[in-house]
Amino acid sequence: MARDGALQSGVGAREVWSWAMYDFANSGYTTVVLTTVFNAYFVGVVAAGRSWGTLALTAALSLSYLAVMLTMPGLGARADARAAKRRLLFTSTAGCVAGTALLATVGRGDVAWGLLCLALSNYCYCIGESAIASFLPGLARSESLGRVSGWGWSFGYCGGMLALGVALWIAAHAEAQGQAAEDFVPWVMLSTAALFALAAIPSLLWLRERAAPGGRAPQALFAGLRRAWRETRLDFPDFRRLLLCIACYQAGITVVITLAAVYATEVMGFRMQQTMLLVFLVNIAAALGAFAFGYVQDRVGHKRALAATLLGWLLMVALAVVAEDVRTFWAAAALAGLCMGTSQSAGRAMVGVLAPTRRPAEFYALWSFAVQLAAVVGPLCYGLVVWATGGNHRLGLLATGVFFVAGLVVLAGLDFARGLRSRDAAGRA
Repeated sequence: MARDGALQSGVGAREVWSWAMYDFANSGYTTVVLTTVFNAYFVGVVAAGRSWGTLALTAALSLSYLAVMLTMPGLGARADARAAKRRLLFTSTAGCVAGTALLATVGRGDVAWGLLCLALSNYCYCIGESAIASFLPGLARSESLGRVSGWGWSFGYCGGMLALGVALWIAAHAEAQGQAAEDFVPWVMLSTAALFALAAIPSLLWLRERAAPGGRAPQALFAGLRRAWRETRLDFPDFRRLLLCIACYQAGITVVITLAAVYATEVMGFRMQQTMLLVFLVNIAAALGAFAFGYVQDRVGHKRALAATLLGWLLMVALAVVAEDVRTFWAAAALAGLCMGTSQSAGRAMVGVLAPTRRPAEFYALWSFAVQLAAVVGPLCYGLVVWATGGNHRLGLLATGVFFVAGLVVLAGLDFARGLRSRDAAGRA
């Protein structure tokens, strides 16, 4: 992470590394809990493979995302008003680590308890994800947000691979001794929680609260939501369109993140170790894509770069839906990894470019709102399609492609230059 003129004045390599370490820390949660182990464990073991298992899982996650949607704008405004982003980061991290550790207590038949622990841990994860993102504009220069965001995302996928590697070692050792999933999954959850807590320490110690107290004072929940959304329509129309675009394509991405293991198990017949190796490949591709594409994004432009990744997502959906052999499915997984790293990094950087300088946490909270709205709609739609078609996961994934098409349509109307003028005008006000 050479400085290379990418960082704001006064920002050192240690602080950027500590910021990226949070991506390293929390990626273990998404990789192990949401993508690979606990979701498949819940559907196959906790819910005993019943037809409603996938729908119950997606419903619990959707409720947690809905809670984030309703609370994050107020939390973001409060963090800006009180210069308290570090405090918000600490409390959300503690909550996610505790919730992940509690997943170790979920056994066969503990459906309600498992869903509650999952919803709690995921809620805290999402709050932390928004809080850490709000530090980005204070670390990187506007013209370098793509590459610095890419550093974080790529480093994050390395953290996901470490957590997944530990989980794979635990699973392989346990299965060699004849143990079942309910015997070793609790140890996987505890190891994931421990890695999250340890890796997050640099962020909590060395990230600086650079902005002075400012922004708008926090309002009542729904009043704050209405005011923020109305303001984007009047003063930041292109930021508003960006939020709509993100909401569309993130709905599809969340389906892939949340249900990749379930799809691999139910459609392709993968065992848990095979699924872990598959997700390992996805993380390698995502890390490479996020790191390299951040530089491409800064060079070719944010809008063009994001459009290319959305086209890649459509190709991935087509490959996965028609895949009958393992080779084709692995190719689709590798492409999903490349697109995942690039599109998520691109969206976060674009928010940083268009957000008003004095209100980063509040506008990243709106980004979080859009992401969580997508996370409510995407997996729930997938679960409903699978349930309505008697367990047809291929149709569920095919329906997911609509979200990427919608994202491209909305993106086409975004005027990036006008969005920059709106940002600059807000900074002078």
